[in-house]
Order: sequence, then structure tokens, then C-alpha cells
Amino acid sequence: MDSACRSVKYRVEREVLNEQRLKEVTQRKTSSATHPSLTKQLKDSLRCSVPKLKRSVVSSLPVLNWLPKYSVWDYGMPDIVAGISVGIMHLPQGMAYALLASLPPVFGLYTSFYPALIYFFFGTSRHISIGTFTVLSIMVGSITERLAPDADFLISNGTNITAEVDITARDSYRVQVAAATTVLAGLIQVVLGLIKFGFVGTYLAEPLWPTVTGLYFEGCLLLAATHSYSNTDSQCCVHGFLIAAKELNSFLSPKLPVPIPVELITIVTGTLISNHGQLNSNYSVSVVGEIPRGLSPPKLPDVSLFGEVIGDAFAIAVVGYAICISLGKTFALKHGYKVDSNQELVALGVSNAAGGFFQCFSVCSSMSRSLIQETTGAKTQMAGVVSSLIVLVAILKLGPLFQELPKAVLGSIVLVNLKGMFKQYSDIVTLWRSSKIDLAVWLVTWMSTLLLNLDLGLAASLTFAVLTVIFRTQLPTYSILGNIPGTELYMDVETHREAREIPGVTVFRSSATIYFANAELYLEALKDKSGLDISKMILYKRRQEAKQKRRERRAERRAKRQAKREKQGQMTAKQLSELPVFTVEEEANDWMDTCIDGNVTNGKDQCWTERENGTVFVVPTTARTPDGDCRWEYLKGAPDCTSLGSISELQDGDTTTLGSSSEETLSHDLERVSLGSLGKWTWDIHSIILDLSTANFIDTVAIKTIKNIFQDFSEIDVDIYMAGCQASVVEQLELGDFFSESITKRQLFASVHDAVLYCLNHRGATSFPRYEPLVDMNTSTKL
Repeated sequence: MDSACRSVKYRVEREVLNEQRLKEVTQRKTSSATHPSLTKQLKDSLRCSVPKLKRSVVSSLPVLNWLPKYSVWDYGMPDIVAGISVGIMHLPQGMAYALLASLPPVFGLYTSFYPALIYFFFGTSRHISIGTFTVLSIMVGSITERLAPDADFLISNGTNITAEVDITARDSYRVQVAAATTVLAGLIQVVLGLIKFGFVGTYLAEPLWPTVTGLYFEGCLLLAATHSYSNTDSQCCVHGFLIAAKELNSFLSPKLPVPIPVELITIVTGTLISNHGQLNSNYSVSVVGEIPRGLSPPKLPDVSLFGEVIGDAFAIAVVGYAICISLGKTFALKHGYKVDSNQELVALGVSNAAGGFFQCFSVCSSMSRSLIQETTGAKTQMAGVVSSLIVLVAILKLGPLFQELPKAVLGSIVLVNLKGMFKQYSDIVTLWRSSKIDLAVWLVTWMSTLLLNLDLGLAASLTFAVLTVIFRTQLPTYSILGNIPGTELYMDVETHREAREIPGVTVFRSSATIYFANAELYLEALKDKSGLDISKMILYKRRQEAKQKRRERRAERRAKRQAKREKQGQMTAKQLSELPVFTVEEEANDWMDTCIDGNVTNGKDQCWTERENGTVFVVPTTARTPDGDCRWEYLKGAPDCTSLGSISELQDGDTTTLGSSSEETLSHDLERVSLGSLGKWTWDIHSIILDLSTANFIDTVAIKTIKNIFQDFSEIDVDIYMAGCQASVVEQLELGDFFSESITKRQLFASVHDAVLYCLNHRGATSFPRYEPLVDMNTSTKL
């Protein structure tokens, strides 16, 4: 059945459409109709109505869109199960990632509660889990370590400064630094979202992922400072247990309704062992310490710190959003709903800004928790509310139970969770096979974040990623297209065996849009691919034209001299006509035979006619004697009355000859001289089609370049056409005064195939040479 369908052929009959005809057929609207004026847009934006107000409120609070339609029967249980599973993960990860931020663990619990609850109202993704994340925790930790180092909080005893650190004062100041950074990052995200800058995540998501690996090493160094005795055998045991348990969890996940809470089991076990073994007092094992019950009141951030952390806050804002939008779009595509990128930026910004008032540090979506939330059957963000409630219970009731939890256990949880991240090194092999440029971005990003500090590393990686985009637009792939016989398809002749060039027609395409950075390269590539060196050919033509003008001037001078000689001849003939002329009969008969038209006139007209025809006449040289004898002399008439005849004075091997006997005919011949007749070049291209289907915009430099292409190639009798232009490109061409008397919309076609058909018809072709099936599919065009 499939093979039968593939073998079906259709006969397509349609009109060849250029841009002008396409506009008439499709009834394309004018630019003013599709793009309202600025005044009208301003009036519409200020006009208020109930439906518009409703749409505005719903777009700002997406929860109002789906919560009234929430089905407890269908979504309630899946959301509860997913929320409990994610909430259990929040507890160990929140406390562990607080260590990466160089903050007390309880602030990790706060960070797992407030932002997730706020995102419920403003977010548009149904599956991502907002809260602590490794990368942002490490980024915050680098800021707090820089602005609040241990050396600034050494306890002084009179004149002596001890090596002991005032941990309470240090942690208090670090919390202020983290909160100020978080609030500022959130405000940046809100502003970017309000100005519709959400598309930035499209460019920043991929290049920034390798920074995660570079930041892991910094996180490991931060964790190393908290471990002493626990770094040996006990930590190895914890690592081994976590890794084995997680592998077992992954193996059994298809058969389990919910994943086994391995991390929570590890925390509970570690706390019990530490409490009963008195590890802190007996072996000086660092533990979590006091975890106050209840929620802390909101507190204004220290605004004086904004100036010191604004660069870091911007980096955190960008990275956090990039992670959120990439995960959100992944799940949205999988489950068939839409994520608003600008609203996501606002939602994340509000979550960070509001959370900063409650001493939270920066948050984004977590890959591990989001995956658990999705695989356990979550349907809406109600699962996020359930997970927040689990964290709230832990803050209010269970906090003191974890005071004896060794920090080494939290460190082990972080390192084991990073195991999946380290698998990104396997991307090197994949990128090497698929894209060398993406591999270069990956390596530069990894090296820059490893060798430089965080801000410079992110800036360097982002700059390099943008440069690769510029380079790729400056160095696109240029190709000559050929027709696939029997179709209207045109493919690169270098990469497709069946693609055949249309004789006399060159179809040229660039893989990138044309703009100021690659316009000159586009022109050079067109010359190279077409085989026509326009600059040299036009220069040669100009030189030949200059030579021909010099020949014309010389011909004019000769004509003037000839006219002068003719005038002198006329004067001589006039003088001779005044003398008595006696013709001999036999000579007269001979003269009569030499006349061109066989008629002889009398008087002056006869004399001039004879001269013009090179006749022979006699004049007496002596007076007549009484017996009638006298001497006669034969003279050649009009010896200088030759015409221009053929001028064969062309120099430098020129093959053109001008065979004209009048100045008017000579000028006409000069106008008819083409470059091909000069004998320097020969070519079989009569038309070039520029396939602009890949161009989504065009600027003034590109417009000038294309206009120059039209003008230059017309000098060597090659027609230029454009095909496949998008409506926006056509509008830009119109606004740029591209079309004129010499360049009209009739040279702009709806498709390459239409342009090819017109070229062949315009040049008098009767068919597609060697490609008859193509003609059969377009019989409405009589070629």
C-alpha cells in the first residue's frame, strides 16, 4: 500500500506567479492594515474593558486560569503522591545545598518552602519543582565567601587575635548577603519579564550547562572545609550506601509507584547514629547544630550591598531562568501544554524577590526533583503546594530532631547527587560526532568557569557562544541548486546526485540571511559559484568602450578631412566645367558603359555624377587647329571620393569591425557592441535566480548589495531574479526603495520553480532541455 502511494504521480497545472501577480491572487493586505499605527497601538493599550482586564489578571496570575477547573477526583491523588515524594526530597536537599551556599541548614528549609509556594500562583509550568539547586547554591556560596570571609570574623581577645571564628556573626552577615543578592536577582528577573525579554533563555540554556561541571569543584572545596574526621571511613560508607541505593532505586523505578526516599532514610539514619554515638562531643564531628522552630519574620534586605552584588545577581538571574525555562519547555512539550517564557521569568523573579525577604537564597527548578514530580504522576502545581506543606511541617515540628545530623552526611548527599551531572562529560563524544562548534562552546565554557572566577567565566562563555552565532552567519553555506527531474524541488548540485542544473539558468542560495556582516561575502560567493568575474568583465568592457569612442573620434576626423577634400574636388570640377569639353564618341561610349545607373545628365550634375562614379573624361590641352586637330589628355575622375568602406583599425586583437559609411550608422554599431562580441569571455548563463527563502530579514547594506548585483550583471546581459522572499523581506525591500524602473516586482517570484519557468520562457526556450517531466507538471506555462 505504501509503495503504491509513493508511485502515484499528479499533473499540476498552475500559473507562474511573480510577486506582483501573487499579491493580486492572494489579496495580500497592505502594511498599514497588518501593522497598526503607533497612535492606534497606544490608544488600544490605554483602552480598558472588562474582557481586557480579565485577560490581564489571568495572564499575571495563571493559577486563576486552571484552579477553578481543577478536578479533585482526577488530579487530587496524583498531585498528593507527587507532592509528598518531592517534599521528602526537599528536606535533605534543602539542608545540604545550604552548606554549598555557606549558610546554616535551616535557611535551606526556608528556601524550599517560600519560593515554591509563591510559584504556585505565578508559574505556568505544571511539573517543575522550585527550590534549592546545586548550581545556584554554589554561585551564592561564592558570593558569601567573598564578601564575608572567615578572616573578617576572627575573635579578638584584647590585643590578641585568635584563630577562632565568630560563627554566629559570620553566618548572620552571610545570610544578609545571600538575601540581598536573591532580592536583586529576583527584581532583575521581574523587570526582564515585564519587558518581554523571556526569549533570552533560548540563547543561554545550552552554553551555560557546562558551567555546572566547573562549579562542582568549587562546591567540593566549600564542602571540604566542613569535614574533618568524617571525611574518612564513615563518609566512604555513606557514599557507598547512597550510590548503591540510588542505582537500585533507578532499577526498580518502573515497578515502584513512588521512588524510595533514599536521602531521607540516610538523614534519619545518620542523625540516629550521631545522636546515640555522641559523635560531636566524642569525635568532634561537625553537625548541623541548632535549628529553631517556626518561621522567621520578613526582613528588609541590606540595600547597601546591592552595588557589590549586582553583577553576581544578574548572572544568577540569567542562569536560574535558563535552567527553569529549559526544564519547563521539556515537560510542556512532552505533556502537550504551553509555557509562557515571559511569565516564567516574572514568576521566578517574584519567587526570588519575595523569598529574599524571608532570608531565602536564590532558587530555580531542580532537575532531580522535577523529574520525580513528573514521573510520580503530578498533574498541576498543586503538587508544589503539597511539597511546601511537607517542608513547613519539618520547619515547625521536626527541625530540632536534625540538630545532631553530621554535615558530612549532607555533603555526601550533595556529591552523590552530582554523579548524574558528571555524566555530562560523555557529551564530549556526542558533540564531537554531531557538531564541532557546539563542542567548542562546551569546552570554552568549561575551561572559562574553571580557570576564571564565576562572573568572568560566565561572561567569557556567553561571549564565545554569541561569537559562534556571528561567525556562522558570516560564513554560511553557499550552493548552486539544480532541479530534481519530475518535481518542482531544487537541491544543492554538489550534495545530490540527481540534481541537474537548468541550462542557461543559475539558482544561487545562501544558508543564512543576508545582512551587513555577510553581504560582501554573498556577492563574492555569487561571482565564484556562477563563474563570472563581474568586476574584471565590466572593467574590460569599459576599456573597450573607451577604445571604440577613440575610434569613433578618429572616424569623425577622417570624415571631416574627406568632406574637405570633396569640397576641394567640387571647386576643381567647377573650374573644369567652365572650360570647353569635347568628348570622343568611342570614349563617350566607354564612359556610358561605366555608369552605374546607365543614365547621364547634363551640366554640373553630369560632371559630379561622373566624378562620383570614377568616370573617364578628356580635356583639350591645345587649341584647335584649322584642320580640326588638337591634343587630348585622359584624366581619372574623383580620385579621393572613396567612402569609409570598412574600418579595420581595431587594436589589441579586437574582432569587431564597423562597416558603415555614415556617422549615424557608426554610432548605432557602437551601441550594439556587447561584451560577448569583444571576444574576451564566453558564457552560457543568461539568468541568475537568487533564492532568498532562507532570509527572514534584510537591512540597508544587503539591499544595496542586491541592487548592485542587478545593475552589474545587466551590463553583461545576464538577467537577475529573486524567489521565495518572505512577506517581511518584501516589505523591507519596498521601504528601502529597492524597486524602480529598472528593477520591478515582476522580477520577484513566489518560488524558484516559477522563476525558472519565466527565465526559460523569457529567453525563448521551448522546453526544459533534457527535463521533459518537469514541463509536464506545469503545462499551463507554454514554454
